[in-house]
Amino acid sequence: MSSNAKTSVLNQALKKGFWDMLPLNLAVIPWGILCGSLAIQRGFSEFESMLMPALVFAGAVQLVSIELIASNTSIITLLFTAFIISSRHFLYGLALRHKMKQLTTKWRLSLGFLLTDELFALSGHKRSFVGKVRCYYALAAGGSFYVNWLIWNALGVTAGNIFPDLTELGLEFAIAATFIAIVIPAVVNLPTLVSIVVAGVLAVVFELWHWQFGLVAAAVIAMFSGYSCELLLKRMNRGLSE
Repeated sequence: MSSNAKTSVLNQALKKGFWDMLPLNLAVIPWGILCGSLAIQRGFSEFESMLMPALVFAGAVQLVSIELIASNTSIITLLFTAFIISSRHFLYGLALRHKMKQLTTKWRLSLGFLLTDELFALSGHKRSFVGKVRCYYALAAGGSFYVNWLIWNALGVTAGNIFPDLTELGLEFAIAATFIAIVIPAVVNLPTLVSIVVAGVLAVVFELWHWQFGLVAAAVIAMFSGYSCELLLKRMNRGLSE
């Protein structure tokens, strides 16, 4: 393949990654505004309010951290809470390890920083992180989401200075809406459906029990439930074919 042809293919991958992420970029707008405005209303400076999304790049952790810092929570509690909330990314890493092990350290670090729930959802498509073209696809998708997140956080910071009651508008629903938009397209078979149902039910039950590790436990149990369902279906299919 000539140099011009390679450049054209990489450009197409970049464009495809950007456009595939666009719906999720739009869905996360209220969430970004909420994070930015909440930081201002909890006493953060404009610089601090923008530094957090730039370095953390995790909406749920950002929201919780703002509240914990504002209430003078100890650094140990803050870090532990952030670790628990972000622990699902460990599962993402396990799921993608076979796709990313062939990449250079530079690519793994870059895509690791950009790996969000949204980018992980896109990685479930026929495209993977393997290969230079697909790396550029993931870079464009994740990079556009990062820039988009910073832009709407900045708007939230500005709006938080102008409208002091912005957090009362119910913008937090955008969090649930975003995850629904991620999950629904992934329901393509019974094991996936079982995983989603088990995770949802257990997450609610554990929340009612006020168990701080409930979300992580629900995710792990759901993962094994889906895997067990897949094994059961394979055994049933083998039994029918014999």
